Amino acid sequence: MAPDEKPYRVYRGGRAKGKVPTTPRPGRKKGDAAGRRGAGDRGGTPGEYRGPGARPKGRKPRWGRRIAIGAAVVLILIVVWAIASYIAFSSGVSDANKRLDPDAKAALKHQGGLLISHSTTILMLGTDNNAKLASRAGDMHSDSIMLLRTDPSHHRLYYLSIPRDLQVPIPGHGTQKINAAFQYGGPALAIQTIAAFTGLDINHVMVVNFDDFKDLIDALGGITVNVPKPIRSNRFDCPYASQARCDQWQGWRFHKGPQHMSGERALIYSRIRENLLDPSETDVTRGARQQAVLDATAAKFTSIGTLIDLPFDGSSLAKPLTTDLTATQFVELGWEKFRASSSGSIHCRLGGDLGGGGGGSPSEDNPATIAMFLGRSAPQPPTGPFDPGCVTGHTLQ
Repeated sequence: MAPDEKPYRVYRGGRAKGKVPTTPRPGRKKGDAAGRRGAGDRGGTPGEYRGPGARPKGRKPRWGRRIAIGAAVVLILIVVWAIASYIAFSSGVSDANKRLDPDAKAALKHQGGLLISHSTTILMLGTDNNAKLASRAGDMHSDSIMLLRTDPSHHRLYYLSIPRDLQVPIPGHGTQKINAAFQYGGPALAIQTIAAFTGLDINHVMVVNFDDFKDLIDALGGITVNVPKPIRSNRFDCPYASQARCDQWQGWRFHKGPQHMSGERALIYSRIRENLLDPSETDVTRGARQQAVLDATAAKFTSIGTLIDLPFDGSSLAKPLTTDLTATQFVELGWEKFRASSSGSIHCRLGGDLGGGGGGSPSEDNPATIAMFLGRSAPQPPTGPFDPGCVTGHTLQ
């Protein structure tokens, strides 16, 4: 710089002549700025102009947009799957509704409101009728009698087993075993008899044919049941064709602990009336096994795997049932089962004088157990093999 030249220019107004000096971009030679304008400035190659507003090459894709589109597609698929599942299941439930006698519907105590917000009591009757076996072809007794009460406000389920041999008044037929009510008048008379005996309002009914029930369990892929003690049963329903082989057979065996059961295996377990390894077990104990099978089936019925298969198996799942419950109410009941804790469920049974092997009079402590079933008092376990009572978190044995 010359000694008399200043390191700055004094602006005096007007327009300065000549080009305005610019700072060249890093990595580019000063002489290249004019020759590559419109190419390098847009992120393209020399001589390539991609138009105004073009996205520079090498920019990362917009993953947020792609994730949003993918989530929308998944949501649409879930909605379509849910609709298909409901339609398939609703078809089977509609057939189950048609199988119920109108007199049974009239005997129920109807209630308003949703099952997910109102407590409801469901009578579950299990029949052992089997046209394929001569010994059971004409048997229409309710082999299993159980009440299920939901408690949505506490997310809890209550179960109450009623021994089938209790002697109670049956309208129009005198005092007889309580399971004979179904034989005389079907589910309608059974509802009337059990409601009068327990003093409970019965809101819904579900009749399960045990012979078809095993097909339901197989359709669900089997169930897992926790067997509390080893069992060797008496020799009923021999699995062998020849009598000679059946004479050598020692009965059904079940080891202690959790085990996966097929429909046939679960049906056998629920039918066992005599455990040769524990003579103290009775027909009341069999009711506990039936509770365990029904509870395991309900848990599998509401599992994720079952929900996924509903569009294909939905109509067949209701095949063993005769009920007034609608498809929507089944969904609500499944939600209640899903939310209820197994460790918090209350399992109860009624008792009576059943030690003689035949029918017996009901226990005078049954009303106290019914109060436990209604949640009005704390659960108290039975004090004897035929006494009533309730326990929390597991089935009675």
